[in-house]
Amino acid sequence: MSARNSLDLEQDPRSIIGTRVFDAPRELVWTAWTDPKHLAQWWGPNGFSTTTSAFDMRPGGVWRFVMHGPDGRDYQNRITFDEIVRPERIVYRHSGGEDVEPVQFTQTVTFEDVGGKTRLTWRGVFPSAAERERVIKEYGADKGLVQTLSRLGEYLATME
Repeated sequence: MSARNSLDLEQDPRSIIGTRVFDAPRELVWTAWTDPKHLAQWWGPNGFSTTTSAFDMRPGGVWRFVMHGPDGRDYQNRITFDEIVRPERIVYRHSGGEDVEPVQFTQTVTFEDVGGKTRLTWRGVFPSAAERERVIKEYGADKGLVQTLSRLGEYLATME
């Protein structure tokens, strides 16, 4: 793992916490995170692509998307935004259900300005430690988060 990425599975047995400092201003990182045309360029682990069918970024709004795996499998996703504080924080719920992947968690993403760079912290909290472990085992969520943060870093370098 790059020295710029940090993955914490110890702080809370129900959480996956990823942190990375990007050599990019907070406003640019926020833009990459909040526009579906940018999200399509970096969202997901290595080898994945993302297609958005609905994106309504406001409290109560929903982001519907499909993550296309390198093995040809499609992963349906639905995110409901709970809180948006530009350019500091996004809180959302990934809710599993009949028409989406059976994964439920609450995610808080913070964007902290650190001298012109941006420290992004991505904290997912699962209903239980057992559910977190299932998602790590079945989906590789821990490695996927690290890869997604790296892909975001690579994409930000093309935006500047």
